[in-house]
Amino acid sequence: MRLPSRQTATRALVAAVLAAAVVAQAAAALRPHVPLLLAATTASLVVEGVLHRWQRGMVSLFAKSHADITVRHVLRDLLLVVGLLRLTPEDQETAYTVLVAGLLGFYALHCAIQAASVLVRRTRTLPVVTRNIDASALRLTPAPPALLRRPGPRLLVHGLPATTGLLVTAATGEPRCAAFGIAMSLGLALIGLCDLLVRLLPGRRPAGEQEVLDWFDAWLAEYRPTVGLYFSGGSSSAYQANMWLEPLAKLGGKPVIILRERFMTQKIAATDVPVVCLPKVSTLLRLEQSTLQVLVHPSNSGKTSQVLRIPTIRHTFVNHGESDKLSSCNPYAKAYDEVWVAGPAARERYAAAEVGVEDKDVVEIGRPQLEAVRPFEGPPAGPVTVLYAPTWEGWDGNPGNTSVVAAGENLVRALLADPGVRLLYKPHPLTGSVDPRAGAADLRIRELVRAANRERAGERPVDSGELASRTRELDRLTTASFRTAADSVERMLLQSTPERGRADAVTRATAAWERAYWASLPEWEHQLVTDARPTLYACFNRADLLISDVSSVVSDFLASGKPYAVANTSGLSERAFREAFPTAGAATVLTPDGSGVRQLLDAVRHPELDGLVEARRELKRRLLGPDSPSSQERFDMAVQALCLVARRRRVPGQRRDEETGSASGTLTLLG
Repeated sequence: MRLPSRQTATRALVAAVLAAAVVAQAAAALRPHVPLLLAATTASLVVEGVLHRWQRGMVSLFAKSHADITVRHVLRDLLLVVGLLRLTPEDQETAYTVLVAGLLGFYALHCAIQAASVLVRRTRTLPVVTRNIDASALRLTPAPPALLRRPGPRLLVHGLPATTGLLVTAATGEPRCAAFGIAMSLGLALIGLCDLLVRLLPGRRPAGEQEVLDWFDAWLAEYRPTVGLYFSGGSSSAYQANMWLEPLAKLGGKPVIILRERFMTQKIAATDVPVVCLPKVSTLLRLEQSTLQVLVHPSNSGKTSQVLRIPTIRHTFVNHGESDKLSSCNPYAKAYDEVWVAGPAARERYAAAEVGVEDKDVVEIGRPQLEAVRPFEGPPAGPVTVLYAPTWEGWDGNPGNTSVVAAGENLVRALLADPGVRLLYKPHPLTGSVDPRAGAADLRIRELVRAANRERAGERPVDSGELASRTRELDRLTTASFRTAADSVERMLLQSTPERGRADAVTRATAAWERAYWASLPEWEHQLVTDARPTLYACFNRADLLISDVSSVVSDFLASGKPYAVANTSGLSERAFREAFPTAGAATVLTPDGSGVRQLLDAVRHPELDGLVEARRELKRRLLGPDSPSSQERFDMAVQALCLVARRRRVPGQRRDEETGSASGTLTLLG
């Protein structure tokens, strides 16, 4: 994606100023010209600060060009020394020999600090990263200051006294100023080096790799996990795992969360379930000797194939949402032992797709996450609250993926034109990440909502401070506070075994926060819902009507039984659209121009005009399965059945057909 023109211009300006400062400093040193030397050196120092504070990308670019911070800093000080020598009579030049030696000593210490910093980082890069587990036996300690771990800022801070001293000497002709500045830089560097060297002492560094692995094996033997959630992906995909945290926590047995990327350890939402990150394949394969029997996979990734090698574990794919898109019946699903889907529609979808998933391996479990969605309670007494939750543009460039580009503005204008409508706009968090047009359309929609709010007026609830209080309480329970310099080892130290009852406290605090949030907003005001809170399901409970695209949002909303509409931006006729996308079978299909919105709102206000009630009820059963037993119960029963298969497989000589037969007998309990 191309950089915005403003950012490109800013980068070009910063680079030009830095280059001009270096050229001016060189000219002033050779001439010599003291005022220009002072001004150019000061300007280059200011630009360095700007680079490391606001233009990190340019720091990397300079490093790739072999003009990193060390080269630039040495050049800056070298030109100052050249300028001083040019300003000094020949018979006094030997007085600067000590200063040059001091500068060389400072840069030698800088290199030594960098080497020690690398060694410290290696000792603190453990083969296992955890959350919600007491890992104090690994001699975990706070991380070194961030300044000692970042060579660029460190050199700027440690070298600033020396550079300043040289500048003062250039202005006054007094060498003692430079000597004092260089001595200060040497002192700061020595203190930093000593701090790092102490951390390398045997008794001060964390446990070594083998010791950590032995500890991990012992923890597995003591905790005895039975079912786990396996997840690997980018930082923006963490929501795919987070939606399964609560169902996982409610399972019987000993659940665990298995991650592969270190950064993902902090992306997983608040949970009391133990979290284990195993970056290396060799460490991951140690799970084969554990009691772990089933791994639940909410997404596919390149690293999924690595864990599928473990023969003692049964693997099931649950996906992170179901829709009529091709991604909901990916051929990769046949790599798993079972595929768990919400209802009969998904089973039929796999059969029709012919991607290699056999019907006997498909298990219907419903959607355990939807227990928080409240059912339809009747038509609204006041304004009609409409949730517009379009999906993102996807990777394949299909114009029918999202309605934001072709229909979003028209739909929003039609909704805002009705004075009896309150709009909740909640776009997908990845909107605009692939197609810039989607990002631009999203921004225009947000401005339409803001403009509509400026034209509305009404009484606002009195701010009693309850929302702020509830936010602080919820943040306290769900957000870990770390120093900026904290690394994974320090976070492991702070994120030990959770307090007893924290999960229940989070549930109560979340419900209280949602009540306070909605109470703090006037009912006449449209809302842009773009933060993690409130959640999509909380918006479901607030909305009287959903408008969305062909996505899992539609399937999930059916749990409420409320009316919904799907935007048709595929170019297909309405009939062909409904045939191609069964989730739109009980929806009002809207065209890109927004026509049909008025009739849709009338059906919400007057239920007797709603002719899709029975269709929604039937589609809900096909997409989400029966109401009884509950989805959580069916999820638990499916886990136990697959655990039974895993246990039987571990018995030497056990026949595969006996395993399958036993599992099928257990699954008949699902009714």
